[in-house]
Amino acid sequence: MVGLNHKWGLTGKGVNVAVLDTGIFRHPDFDNRIIMFRDFVRGKQRLYDDNGHGTHVAGIIGGSGAASDGRFQGVAPECGIAALKVLDRKGNGSLKCVLSGLRWVLKYHRQFGIRIVNISVGAIPKEPGDESVLIRSVEQLWEEGLIVTVAAGNRGPKKNTVTTPGISKKVITVGCYDDVKAVEVAGSVMSDYSGRGPVAETCIVKPEVVASGFNVVSCNVISPRHPKPYTMKSGTSMATPMVSGAMALLLEKYPEMTNVQAKLRLYESCDDLGLSKSHQGWGRLNIDRLLALPYSAAVKAAP
Repeated sequence: MVGLNHKWGLTGKGVNVAVLDTGIFRHPDFDNRIIMFRDFVRGKQRLYDDNGHGTHVAGIIGGSGAASDGRFQGVAPECGIAALKVLDRKGNGSLKCVLSGLRWVLKYHRQFGIRIVNISVGAIPKEPGDESVLIRSVEQLWEEGLIVTVAAGNRGPKKNTVTTPGISKKVITVGCYDDVKAVEVAGSVMSDYSGRGPVAETCIVKPEVVASGFNVVSCNVISPRHPKPYTMKSGTSMATPMVSGAMALLLEKYPEMTNVQAKLRLYESCDDLGLSKSHQGWGRLNIDRLLALPYSAAVKAAP
């Protein structure tokens, strides 16, 4: 394990966010804000991303825009990023690796000052019990006071297509509102792909919130074959870090705010797009309103 103020760099001025994904590339936009890296797939010590998905997600959350003179900046450009590699070079992940990442956060979140966990990962359980253990793990993080944001998955538009662990009633599950536009996601061209609720058997409204997932520009893994500092990706994986970044800004403004209060504030600040509840949940993320609401609005019971 690599700690703060070691070779990975110093914590940022903002809130620290854990990103469970394919790893992270030392992109100029992350400055010195990659606070730690842990590889649960191959056990490597050096920082890397052999897929690019994790770097893109982290850039949406907290890229500074340094490589573009501020043009392509993440939502919370001062946040610290704890990168946990739980997915392989193809973007796939075993239950063991994902659970290891979640357990690491549960054990070390106080040591690293982590307050938000971004999980742009969704799965259809293969074995009996897989679903419950994943849900239990993310809910343990929520019960510890962490804000957990999870992708709704790209298996829509039928009902009950939100992937695990996004079906958890406690976490904030994020879908796309602009998925009507055909895009390439994980090598396949699709539209109307955002996972739809409600959750089967419980009728819990999911997702809670939607954000843009269409052709989002963010940080690229720079190499001789791919020299450009930015690339474009689509899907609920890209919408989820927008909400994580918004939560980071909210906690920067109100450090004492709890995850329950933050979730309620999100509920009260969303824009109703007139879509079905199974598609949009509470509505579209509105960061300006999220940050502008009176703080007293966040002290009621959570929805």
